[in-house]
Amino acid sequence: MEYIWIACGGALGAVLRHAWVTRLAGYTFPYGTLTVNIAGVFLIGLVVFGWNRVCGTQASDLFLRVGLCGGFTTFSSFTLDTVAMLERGDFIGAGGYIITSVAGCLLALTAARYCVGG
Repeated sequence: MEYIWIACGGALGAVLRHAWVTRLAGYTFPYGTLTVNIAGVFLIGLVVFGWNRVCGTQASDLFLRVGLCGGFTTFSSFTLDTVAMLERGDFIGAGGYIITSVAGCLLALTAARYCVGG
């Protein structure tokens, strides 16, 4: 049943992301992606620090945090993990995570592009 909650939330999140990014597409700057990432971080904050503390259940957490937020943007999870490290005082780890995530993703995309001859 856990996977059903995640899949339903993920499907909804992906559809919302597509609608949002498509609505803001056509610019030279990726406004759609940027706003989705910021909105996703705000949404995961509402879920983790609000909903889950007040009336959240395991099913609603899986649907909202893992599914909906994960389908909408994984940037929300990245940010939540980074803040958790900062709150633990692990500033070096958080900085390393940020740098490694951004640089690693840029390198991975470049490698994939190279692999297919792009």
